Amino acid sequence: MSLYEIRDMAIQIDGKRLVEGVNISVEAGKCTAIIGASGSGKSLSCLTPFGLTPGEALGSIKLDGIELIGADAHQMHKARSRLTGFVFQQPLTALTPHLTIGAQLQEAAAQAGPSRLSRHELVQKLERVGLSRADERLDQFPHRLSGGERQRVMIAAAIAHRPKLLIADEPTSALDASLRGEIMALLDELRAEQGLAMLLVSHDLASVEGHSDDLIVMDQGRVVESGSTADIIANPQEDYTKRLMAATPRLTEPAPDLPAVGNMLMETEAVTVIFPRPGWRRGKIEAVVDASLTLSEGEAVAIVGGSGSGKSTLGRAIAGIGPLTSGTINWQGEVLPERRARSLAMRRLIQPVFQDPVASLDPQWRVSDIVAEPLKNLRPDLLRADRDGMVEKALDDVGLGAEYLERVPTSLSGGQAQRVAIARAIIAGPQLLVLDEATSALDPLVGSSILQLLAQLQRANGLTIIFITHDIASARRLCHRIVVLDEGRIVEMGDMAAVIEHPNADTTKRLIAAS
Repeated sequence: MSLYEIRDMAIQIDGKRLVEGVNISVEAGKCTAIIGASGSGKSLSCLTPFGLTPGEALGSIKLDGIELIGADAHQMHKARSRLTGFVFQQPLTALTPHLTIGAQLQEAAAQAGPSRLSRHELVQKLERVGLSRADERLDQFPHRLSGGERQRVMIAAAIAHRPKLLIADEPTSALDASLRGEIMALLDELRAEQGLAMLLVSHDLASVEGHSDDLIVMDQGRVVESGSTADIIANPQEDYTKRLMAATPRLTEPAPDLPAVGNMLMETEAVTVIFPRPGWRRGKIEAVVDASLTLSEGEAVAIVGGSGSGKSTLGRAIAGIGPLTSGTINWQGEVLPERRARSLAMRRLIQPVFQDPVASLDPQWRVSDIVAEPLKNLRPDLLRADRDGMVEKALDDVGLGAEYLERVPTSLSGGQAQRVAIARAIIAGPQLLVLDEATSALDPLVGSSILQLLAQLQRANGLTIIFITHDIASARRLCHRIVVLDEGRIVEMGDMAAVIEHPNADTTKRLIAAS
């Protein structure tokens, strides 16, 4: 018998049906996963029954015998605070910033009863989720922890009151590839150990494969396919499921046909970036140390590594939008000065594209103004009519029409916003794009379309690309070579296929295994 049973559920907001005809069953000790693209209704289906969205749920939803539809306040409180634990996508925003880790664990455990846990018991809960220096962590605040450490704290808090059902909403999408594997393995262990029923939400098929018993595929608020995870992975029936699987990068897929590269374009020599330690602590952080690499015309190079490896810091130093403590960046044999000392023509050479497409765009500006901004700063010689024409062409190049000119970022999907960001980057005619996790915040279908777009732009415009990512499988679809960073140092570099086939560094082996 299922611990959590949803039958013919519909969800509406302001009278509009967004989800309809959903059936979900989760047994104790088992995991049911829901996958789908952004906006498919998967998170809405998981959180609305517990009053965590503005939506109204209809149908029948039973948790441990309690009917949640029409439940009174006492029953809903029991279902949400005692029977259920929640692990959310962004641990930094989900944890209370002004409470210590110990206080947050104590608050979570209090849902099971009024008695307080001893410090030793709190330490045990953090150690159980694999957090190092657990006693020290109890007195720290969330901002002092890394993303993976914060996610472990959230898991510890979610199970502190020993719930029967664990709802994990995109629990690994904000983490690097190696951490994703660790967190999923931890959730598997806890599920088996405590007999938890788990409802797992993800847009990443690779994250649920091997970790779930049953799979539900959603598209546009409806279930399009459901059944055993192994059966669906082995033999998907619906076209949408097949497209999701095809869009998910895998190292086992055929090698891509990449364009030929040209002459040497850029070379970094012993690039080093050092930051002072924050707050009262003395000393310095060596974020990047002696990083030397080369780039040729039309080449795509992946810079990969885990969180905190220094890959984004190196990319920002190369793009001239971050500090450079020492070392040189040579452009076609000549040293590039710091960004403020560069001419307008030199500033156009390198353009960045950032991880969060919506956050990188001014929410109050129209798309036309966002895309035109580089021209206003870097090409003041252009007439208004010429600039407008270039904006329309840049949008057309990234697959967006003139109807997007008057839109604002908040009206765009994640994929549309990232296309606008790429249009803004290419409009000034750069030779090098530096893309910092440009697809990691996107679902597989959208991420795959962005990779295809970058490949098209690379061929059409001869662009050189630095692709910063933690996902080697995604990088393989675009990049000729790979540079692996660990603790600020390059530990391996070479031809993409050769490194994947015969990795030498332990860091590379872990990243490949995680992909």
